[in-house]
Amino acid sequence: MSEQNRIHALVSGRVQGVGFRYFTQRVAQSMNLVGEVRNTRDGRVEIIAEGDPQTLKKFLRRIEEGPSLSHVSAVDVEWMPATGRYDSFEVTF
Repeated sequence: MSEQNRIHALVSGRVQGVGFRYFTQRVAQSMNLVGEVRNTRDGRVEIIAEGDPQTLKKFLRRIEEGPSLSHVSAVDVEWMPATGRYDSFEVTF
């Protein structure tokens, strides 16, 4: 089994009310990543995802694109070791 990492990302721009969380969930699930995504009170989207580093990098590239109605202006990412806390990828509130 390869090394597992965790990312904590805060996505800024037009990312609420445009299907961004469900887009993120679909992308993560298609890449077999686990974690969660939620809106924050300040208008950003927070993502926690765990998986192998190469897959997480591909995931972040897709997140930077976002769904068609969104506009991502910044993605602030913190990398850390995986915790193993998640067994699926969910939209949380």
